[in-house]
Amino acid sequence: MSATVWEYPENAGYTAGTSLDGFKVEATDGSVGKVEKHFEDAEFIEGTEAAYLVVNTSTWLFGKLCLLPAGVIRGMDTDGQKIYIGLTREQIEGAPGFNEDKHLRDAEYHRIIGAYYDRHLRR
Repeated sequence: MSATVWEYPENAGYTAGTSLDGFKVEATDGSVGKVEKHFEDAEFIEGTEAAYLVVNTSTWLFGKLCLLPAGVIRGMDTDGQKIYIGLTREQIEGAPGFNEDKHLRDAEYHRIIGAYYDRHLRR
């Protein structure tokens, strides 16, 4: 797994300290949902920080939350409050499920999520 899957790409247009809560998320083939919570520097392995989004996909996948590492972001429109990601809706639907209890502190959970998205970003 690439550590960069948990970091914002240089060309993503993200400025540190910007809240992304409430931003709409757009996949390459349509809307995914809205950012419910943005984590800029969550520490899931001692000394390792991660940036990621928890996205509410209820407009598309009924009642589902998903975790998207910052490395999937390909651009953003801060004025329009939109985030563009380099994945399809099918890839997001096939991702490991969101786990409310593990996303803040479970290194193995982050490894599984990171490996899944890293694999899809390399295609």
